Amino acid sequence: MESEPIRLLRIRKAEALPDYRLRLVLTNGQTVERGVRGLLTGPIFEPVLDESVFRRVRAHDGAVEWPNGADLCADVLIWGGPPPK
Repeated sequence: MESEPIRLLRIRKAEALPDYRLRLVLTNGQTVERGVRGLLTGPIFEPVLDESVFRRVRAHDGAVEWPNGADLCADVLIWGGPPPK
């Protein structure tokens, strides 16, 4: 008997909210909100700290990204690290 393939939970849609929060629609249909200000560190994220840039977030390949190429991993956003075993 074949088992169902394991499908990783990923981000289908991302929406910027005030105070550097993201509303994420996951591939299982669940919606979660995450504060990401603490994750926006380093030179790649400096432009993203401008709220007009932050609002341009989008879901891409299951993660989130901004126009300058800055991105955040789905596992960090969904689980706060690697997915649980």
